[in-house]
Amino acid sequence: MNLRAELTEGATAVLFPPTCVACRGLVESGGAFRQICAPCARGIHAVTSPHCTTCGHPFFGEVEGERVCPHCLGLHPAFGRGCTAVLFKGAARALVIELKYHHGLHVLEDMMEIFRRSPEVLEHVSGAVLVPVPLHPRKLRERGYNQSRLLAEALAVAAGGTVRVEELLVREVDTVTQTAFDRENRGQNLKNAFALAQGAPLNPAQHYVLVDDVFTTGSTLNGCARVLRRAGCLNLDIVSFGHG
Repeated sequence: MNLRAELTEGATAVLFPPTCVACRGLVESGGAFRQICAPCARGIHAVTSPHCTTCGHPFFGEVEGERVCPHCLGLHPAFGRGCTAVLFKGAARALVIELKYHHGLHVLEDMMEIFRRSPEVLEHVSGAVLVPVPLHPRKLRERGYNQSRLLAEALAVAAGGTVRVEELLVREVDTVTQTAFDRENRGQNLKNAFALAQGAPLNPAQHYVLVDDVFTTGSTLNGCARVLRRAGCLNLDIVSFGHG
């Protein structure tokens, strides 16, 4: 950022102090985040080990031996490992909602900072090609952007240039929203929804990581993974910003 831009941004922050996306209180300057106040930032639950290696959800308490994650029961994943940065609650949930439903592109910097603070996520995607979950063209026109693509780009920057983003998938079926469905019905709703993009360059030796904003039941990511797996992606994992 050049000096003029810094001065302009500083003056704007004084005249119009940012409000926290979670509590709508003022965000004081000098904190770790620009759109989250310090008290709400302390409530962000960063995911660390031990966690489920399929979906990334943390295991709480003492863990001995193998443990079945209730979020993954019946999933039958077409991917290898999964990782997530934070739990989908509090300020982290507010960031996703602001980006996804309120055209809040300004929160991407804070989401990138959360990725930077997640060493397991950064290690998980090191050297990989990030593949964002696609939007149907109608929804893309309405929203103006694909939030999964923007998150993939933010993660690529946070990873320090060791990864790149490629849109290898398209969404052919304009499905209704998944929010009201359980896993079984989500899977049916997404049946044949995704396809390989025309001319998508695939390398069986490459590590691919699917990227989505939130892991809920895994149906969306798993639907995408099946398409890539059938196309020959043998080293395939997933990552989400939040889990919940």
